[in-house]
Parts: sequence; C-alpha cells; structure tokens
Amino acid sequence: MKRPLLALALLAGSMLALPVRADAYPDRMIRVLVPSIAGSAPDIIARQVAERLSSAWKQQVIVENKPGGNGIVAMSALKQAPADGYTLVLFHAAAAVTTPVMYREAKFDIQRDTAVAATVAYTPMMFVAGTATTYKSLSDVLRDGKARPDDVVIGSPARGSVPHLTAEMMGQSQNTRFRQVSFSGTTQAIQAVVKGDIPVYVDGIAPLVPLVRAGRLRALAVTSDAPLPGLEGIALAKEAAPGLVAKGWFTIFAPKGTPVPVLDRINAAVNQSLAQQPFIDRLKDLGTYPMPMSRADGARFIDAEKARWEKVIAEAGVKPE
Repeated sequence: MKRPLLALALLAGSMLALPVRADAYPDRMIRVLVPSIAGSAPDIIARQVAERLSSAWKQQVIVENKPGGNGIVAMSALKQAPADGYTLVLFHAAAAVTTPVMYREAKFDIQRDTAVAATVAYTPMMFVAGTATTYKSLSDVLRDGKARPDDVVIGSPARGSVPHLTAEMMGQSQNTRFRQVSFSGTTQAIQAVVKGDIPVYVDGIAPLVPLVRAGRLRALAVTSDAPLPGLEGIALAKEAAPGLVAKGWFTIFAPKGTPVPVLDRINAAVNQSLAQQPFIDRLKDLGTYPMPMSRADGARFIDAEKARWEKVIAEAGVKPE
C-alpha cells in the first residue's frame, strides 16, 4: 500500500510543479486588488481595466478593494496569493514605492516581492494658487520661497504622496524650503486652498481642472514633459524649475515568481486595451493618460521611480512612521 500511495503523492507533486501554459491562461476568475476605497482613482482605473480584460479573455475579472495602511493591506494579500497570475494588484506610485520607506509596518519591497505585469496610466501634478493670492505663476512661488525659506506654505493631499514629494523635490532642486502642510485627503485640502487657508496646493490634475476652469483656483503649472491636451495654456513647471517633471502612475503587479508567459499575456492584453479610443477618452476624463510599456521597460521605469522618490525622501529628512 505504501508504494502506490507514494507514487500518487509523487504524481500529484509533479502535476503541481507543471508550468502554467500561457495559451490556457486564464481559465478561471482573476482578482485585481486595489489599495483604496471604491470610487477612488485607482479603483476606477482598475475597474476599467478589469472590464476590458474580461471582454478580451471571456473570463471574469473582479476588483477587490483592500484599503488600509497606504497599500500595506493590499500587498499583504498579494504576497499570500499563489504566483499564478490569478491574483494581481493595481498600485499607484505612492503605495508601490514610497510606502515601504515612509511606514515601518510596510514589510515589503516592490522589486523583491512583485513582478511588473503592465503599466497602465500616468497623471501629472498641478500647482494651483487661491484666487486671493498674488501668485500668478510658479516663478512667483519660487521667488518668495527663496526670499523667505520655510515661510511659503504649500499644501498636499497626504504625507508621502507624490504631490507632497513633488513639492519637496522642487524645493531641493531650487535650494530652498517650503512649509509643507499635508492633509488627510484631497477634498479637505482643496477646500483649504479655495477658502484661502493655504496659498498654494499641489495634486494630480483631475480634481483641480474643474475648479481652475470654474475660476475658483488659479493654475500655476503642470509637471508634465509637454503641454497636455486640453490644457495647453497652462505653463510647464520645468520652465520655472528646470527638471521638475513628476507624475503619479498606476501599474499592475503580480506576485514574484509568476510565470513569464502569463505576465507577457497580461501585458499584451492591457496594452491592447490602452490603444482603444473609448479607454483613452475615459482615462482623459480622470486626468490620466495611457502609459503602455513592455514588461522590461515597465520594470526599468519602476526601478527609476523608486530610486528617485527614495532620494527625495532621504534628502527631505522625512522619518518613517
């Protein structure tokens, strides 16, 4: 009896060890974890991606919200999942590369623990001022910042967010300091700048453009490489502060060890979706733009972003909580 049982055990083990066939993937439901609440930008983008992958693959792709810990909860769930391509996570930039530096409880490293499946989209930052201020351009803010270091207040939606670190990076590049005020979210922060409680604010463009167009905020600059479609009249931040190009981004990661053919299949499907005009238009509505890349280019991009923001955090002397 022992020999047949041993043979069955060895057979079962060998079957489990068989590589995942890319042409058979996916053959069941896929989960996409999102480290934020329903209705947030990452959630909306993840659901747009899931809808298109479901249609392309004829398999259900569902989004599971895993808010908490600035990405720590979602990453914990991903690390516990099998590396088979059936559990993915859509991370925004801060959750992926700044949370491990900013929070002691974050016991993950995006390079060590995950594989890049597909880059999805990016969103530039925008500096705005309250309409009651005298600031007409980002150069005005820099002028006052150099004349009165630590006196000019710049608000951002959260500590350790890309907007917060963009303002830090600007100060570092211009050899000056600003007084940073981080809020507990975009809504509270925008109310503060509209009411005049803070003079300058930086965030992703999506929540700011409607208020700029309504005349309730004054756009100072966007941190994009080139003028943005529909926002060509807004100055580029790099014109006032050379090199000041910064963006938030959304990328799909899989657990480390996920078979390469599966990762390639995910990458190809996402890139095909990003070429569809309805998806492009929907992203633009959210203040984001398609960012299709090969997996190799995506990995290099994440490596560069991680190094960049870690350097900003170190130079700013921001201590982990």
